[in-house]
Amino acid sequence: MKKLAILGSTGSIGVNTLDIIERFRDRFAVVGLSAGNNVRLLREQVLKFAPRTVSVLNESLAHRLREELGPHPVEILHGDKGVIGVATLPEIDMVVSAIVGAAGLAPTVSAIRACKDVALANKETLVIAGRVVMELAKENGVTILPVDSEHSAIFQSLVGHKKKNVKRIILTASGGPFLNRPYEELKDATVQETLKHPVWQMGEKITVDSASLMNKGLEVIEARWLFDIPHEKIDVYIHPQGIVHSMVEYVDGSVIAQMGVPDMRGPISYALAYPEHLRTDFPSLNFLEIDRLTFDLPDEKRFPALRLAYKALEQGGTMPAVLNAANEVAVTSFLRKELSFIRIPDIIKQTMNCHKVEEIHTIDDVLKADQWARRKAKELV
Repeated sequence: MKKLAILGSTGSIGVNTLDIIERFRDRFAVVGLSAGNNVRLLREQVLKFAPRTVSVLNESLAHRLREELGPHPVEILHGDKGVIGVATLPEIDMVVSAIVGAAGLAPTVSAIRACKDVALANKETLVIAGRVVMELAKENGVTILPVDSEHSAIFQSLVGHKKKNVKRIILTASGGPFLNRPYEELKDATVQETLKHPVWQMGEKITVDSASLMNKGLEVIEARWLFDIPHEKIDVYIHPQGIVHSMVEYVDGSVIAQMGVPDMRGPISYALAYPEHLRTDFPSLNFLEIDRLTFDLPDEKRFPALRLAYKALEQGGTMPAVLNAANEVAVTSFLRKELSFIRIPDIIKQTMNCHKVEEIHTIDDVLKADQWARRKAKELV
């Protein structure tokens, strides 16, 4: 029985993770859950999965959850210390890190220091502190298993092969809702239009990132650290069908791809059960119904955010943390209708241009750069 803590249990990844756990009660048990402010859904999860400890955003929400649960036997924590408390519960075997954004860094690092294996959906942890986090995982004997569909695909395509034989990694991207929209019309893109992803059902922040292709830029940085592959060997192709989740090309020209219907429960279940594949009733890929599979290079004019991510990776040090923080501020401003969609990469670029890159030695170095970038991006907005 593998005992789990889920950080971000009320989000898309968290909900899908719990769906898998419910299907395999004989394999997995929920010991801890953390959420933000969705007390209603967290209450339902507590009653269904009976975790020992949960955490919410603040003390007020903790009191509210306690009132709604009554005498139900669960420890309720709150705030940053509460999330870290859930991530480091002594009896857990694995932490599913699914908090959105840089907020996921501290609890993920705490879990690694507590020698807990991590199923990583929070790509920002490796984007902003990749070298430090991977070194820390190695020091503590911790396995980091990818939950992102693209990185899970790469991970599976690398199994049984030697890294020295890898020629390149190819990350695929659907292109989002604006793939075929004239660039001149993007300045009028609404929040509602941006959140209509053609393939995946995800949270608001990641859906906006997918529309700008920043999500793919963040995944490039994540892949660089997760697989210890230089950025020169990481390519991005637009693949609107969302069937080929990513590919690995080897030095002999052979290409291994991982394919499947777009369903996050697939990569989540593989991370939870690794090295096994769980026998599920998820939809199978019907090749007879696939009209075609197409690939193309991203349009840099339409998707400048991708180029900015590569630039941040090339400059290294604190720059990826600055890129990520500026993007989070810009996306939040767009969702609040304070900023147009087309201005998101402009805010990121201006913030990066104002930053003097410094080397990262500790997590504190990352957090310092993150806070600086947030202040600067807010000024620019």
